[in-house]
Amino acid sequence: MSDQLVVAGRAFASRLFVGTGKYASNEIMVEALAASGAEVVTVAVRRVNIADRSKGSLLDHIDPKKYFLLPNTAGCYTADDAIRTARLGREAGLSNWVKLEVIGDERTLFPDNDALLEATRVLVKEGFVVLPYTNDDPIVCRKLEAAGAAAVMPLGAPIGSGLGIQNVNNIRIIREFSRVPVIVDAGVGTASDAAVAMELGCDGVLMNTAIAGARDPILMAQAMRDGVRAGRSAFLAGRMPRKLYANASSPTDGLIGR
Repeated sequence: MSDQLVVAGRAFASRLFVGTGKYASNEIMVEALAASGAEVVTVAVRRVNIADRSKGSLLDHIDPKKYFLLPNTAGCYTADDAIRTARLGREAGLSNWVKLEVIGDERTLFPDNDALLEATRVLVKEGFVVLPYTNDDPIVCRKLEAAGAAAVMPLGAPIGSGLGIQNVNNIRIIREFSRVPVIVDAGVGTASDAAVAMELGCDGVLMNTAIAGARDPILMAQAMRDGVRAGRSAFLAGRMPRKLYANASSPTDGLIGR
């Protein structure tokens, strides 16, 4: 509890954020969320029946007393659409926090960073706590921070690819210069990917498909929980220096013949 993640003044004991899409059933999703130990759960505003909650909703399966809901603007391709979707989520009582997504390309799902910056500036002025999903570009992350983002969320690899972190150096640079939390979002495929992100010094990891698309989502959720914890502990512990040649772990002084 002494090593909490703090975003916009709010503290979280878990550094794993988990999405709610792509599960085979709501029952499996509920079990996976519990197994992950996550406190922050992302919900696509477009998947919530805002007009008529009496007809059933994804939110019927998520306990708001147990999880902090983070609405996202998934599926938005313009700044105006993302801004409108964020406003709808807040008006529906979801949250004034938003995981901001403005997609620029249907095939790669890479962000449109110009539109993302525009939407961030507008929503911050309107009192939103904005966590933008962006490319692993240190300059863009710096601009988003200057625009008022409460955290930056660079991708490790394309959404849903499971490729793991493809540009370690960029993520390391983003973390070095960022004054707000850095949360790797997208591309994680397995627990070792999550551990790598945390060992680089990232403050958290957000994932969905890596858990929902696993053969056993509940077991993978547990693995991701442990991977994030192990990576964070390794970062705090400080790894040993890399060396070109061997260095005996046992002392050699006093051995026969020496």
